[in-house]
Amino acid sequence: MADEGHWFFCLKHMKVEEGPGCPDKIRMGPYDTKEQAEHALEHARERNESWDAQDS
Repeated sequence: MADEGHWFFCLKHMKVEEGPGCPDKIRMGPYDTKEQAEHALEHARERNESWDAQDS
């Protein structure tokens, strides 16, 4: 499968998953490393703040 070897952050369970897992619509990724997936929400927040600043 395409998900094998990739990491994801599941928004339903609020945890990192490796490979196939919960449906893609409720998870963020894919990420190359577990550490990247662990920081998915932080990276999304930073991106949103950056986009908001550009809109101002």
